[in-house]
Amino acid sequence: MRLAFAVAGALALAAGGAFAQQATRTGPAAPELEHGKAVYAHWCAPCHANSMGLAGTNSLTIKYEGTDIPGVLEDRTDLTAPVITYFVRNGVAWMPPFRRTEVSDADLAALSAYLTAPLEDRGAHTPLLADEMAEMEAAR
Repeated sequence: MRLAFAVAGALALAAGGAFAQQATRTGPAAPELEHGKAVYAHWCAPCHANSMGLAGTNSLTIKYEGTDIPGVLEDRTDLTAPVITYFVRNGVAWMPPFRRTEVSDADLAALSAYLTAPLEDRGAHTPLLADEMAEMEAAR
């Protein structure tokens, strides 16, 4: 059964590539997406933020090289809630699975809503903690 879900998830990702977009976004996320963006910032951004050099971003960029699917999760428009749920709960390669005690079902639903929302509703890319710290230091 897990194999069937993995194959279905891979096919869904591959088929959605034609709809992927890249965009420069600014401003805050839509209010209804703020919780999902916070979940993304805590659990996903450390590996998948808009920064080369991160394991998740690098591996997806390499995987989708030559296609229009971006390696940055926040720039993807082809993800679906079932695909997000599958990878969060089961992991892939060196990405660990996340238990419900780490990412609750409510947090996962909010994360899925964020990553499947229109790009313009997601606001600016989520900064890494180091980026936030550098900005605070520069403001002093």
